[in-house]
Amino acid sequence: MRAGSRSASNPPRLAAAKHLGGYRIEVCFDDGRRGVIDLDGELWGDVFEPLRDREVFRRFRLDEELETIVWPTGADLAPEFLYERAVSADDSPAKGARGDGRE
Repeated sequence: MRAGSRSASNPPRLAAAKHLGGYRIEVCFDDGRRGVIDLDGELWGDVFEPLRDREVFRRFRLDEELETIVWPTGADLAPEFLYERAVSADDSPAKGARGDGRE
């Protein structure tokens, strides 16, 4: 593999992250891909339970060394998880004109 290339296990770098409200975060990667990730159903267990408090949740920041988002509580998410979720949301089939999958 040549220098600078990335494999599926080494996703593009997280370039930006923005809180959109609730448990939703818009993420942007250095390959131009972006997506909105809703973490509402993902915040369970000892590490993530404190993030159920929306004031705590919205205090994440982009850690350039870890290449992911981190919270003051010590919680973080794997960059591969963020990329997979962002890309799958971006690649999901378009809904019909009614917004419910029906035409």
